[in-house]
Amino acid sequence: MRLDPLSLDRLFRTARTPPAFRPEPVSDETLRELWELVRWGPTSGNCQPARVVFLRSAEAKERLRPALSPGNVAKVMGAPVTAILGYDRAFHDLLPRLWPRGDVRSWYQADPRLRDETAFRNGTLQAGYFILAARALGLDCAPMSGFDPEAVDRAFFAGTTIRANLLAALGHGAFDRVRPRDPRLAFDEACCVL
Repeated sequence: MRLDPLSLDRLFRTARTPPAFRPEPVSDETLRELWELVRWGPTSGNCQPARVVFLRSAEAKERLRPALSPGNVAKVMGAPVTAILGYDRAFHDLLPRLWPRGDVRSWYQADPRLRDETAFRNGTLQAGYFILAARALGLDCAPMSGFDPEAVDRAFFAGTTIRANLLAALGHGAFDRVRPRDPRLAFDEACCVL
């Protein structure tokens, strides 16, 4: 069933990255509901490598501050929640449960390059689901890549197989000073049908 135009607007056409956030909190229930939507998006062989750390407290955000590019500090610090969207390079250890129809775990154990590419690609795919799920729940989302991923890994993922991919500030946007929307490529500029 096709979504109605208002839903398509909310997810795509009129959705904007907020320049700042209002101080309204985002509940734990909403964060759980967000993940409940994200986890159903398809990934290669149901590998599900995305891992999320939600930063709500001032202390947690201060741990992130040194890794942020200057242009993202105010947005992260002012957002009710900022998510670190990572991917687990050892996702394959869960494949016997997530893909029980055969031994695909051994494919990734035998090929570290394939494992890393699959983790990054599918973790990024799940980050896209995350943005759309946040919008579907009425949240505004400010995804960003302006940060030092190695510093984030040291601060939040030391001693694990998880690596930072991108950040997403979440909440209810303050759109009082939003700039005009930037252009997008037209179909004929970005697509072809063969």
